[in-house]
Amino acid sequence: MGEKMTVAELQKTANEIRKGIIKATHAAKSGHPGGSLSSADMFAYLYFEEMNIDPENPKMEDRDRFVLSKGHVAPGLYSTLAERGFFPKEDLLTLRHIDSYLQGHPDMKKIPGVDMSSGSLGQGISAAVGMALAAKLKGKDYRTYTLLGDGEIQEGQVWEAAMSAGYRKLDNLVVIVDNNGLQIDGKIDDVCSPYPIDAKFEAFNFNVINIDGHNFDEIADALKKAKECKGKPTAIIMKTVKGKGVSFMENQVGWHGSAPNDEQCEQALNELEKVGC
Repeated sequence: MGEKMTVAELQKTANEIRKGIIKATHAAKSGHPGGSLSSADMFAYLYFEEMNIDPENPKMEDRDRFVLSKGHVAPGLYSTLAERGFFPKEDLLTLRHIDSYLQGHPDMKKIPGVDMSSGSLGQGISAAVGMALAAKLKGKDYRTYTLLGDGEIQEGQVWEAAMSAGYRKLDNLVVIVDNNGLQIDGKIDDVCSPYPIDAKFEAFNFNVINIDGHNFDEIADALKKAKECKGKPTAIIMKTVKGKGVSFMENQVGWHGSAPNDEQCEQALNELEKVGC
């Protein structure tokens, strides 16, 4: 992508992604803002700094792949893709509308830049493992990234995929867990605790890195270490704040799958506008 972005530029980009999330879910009157907002910093780094992708050629054969395993966080992915130039930003306002290509979950057949349709929790990581394995079998250098929710890893299929990735030494795979601590039914450790997350991935032969998912220096360092690690897939466990960037949404489980009304949308955008100054 040429010259590296500064932390300030990345923060501004993540802030624009957050604005898109709020506008899209408000226009849809539904959607999942909480986990989209907590993932925005990682989205910004992956799509504007880390991944080899081309909005002009979304199906480029040697592109890096990304799978949104927690597919309900589509507003975050869509806002990122729009910000990166895969499709017009104004299309975000059609989220979940009849006849819109921006459905409630990502559709690889209709949305430029989406590498895998997802939504059924636990399945995305399996597809990502398949992509990473395909690259190995074909002798290709592209890398595969997948983002999971911390509630999502309660799904058994996640660990079947992890077992396969570790066994096959897929060092071209990066599994990112958004550890914001909340899922639709409450705190993850009250529903069905997946802790300790890092030890579990280590047991499946992963290189594990714990980071603050809102610190761009830590994100950059973790992804650099993932590239340098040979013979093991990498799991990045990022501690985040659900609803990050919008004061009344932060750490509130009710915003897992609720859309802001007119007044809340205005307040959220005002707060994000001030951050961007």
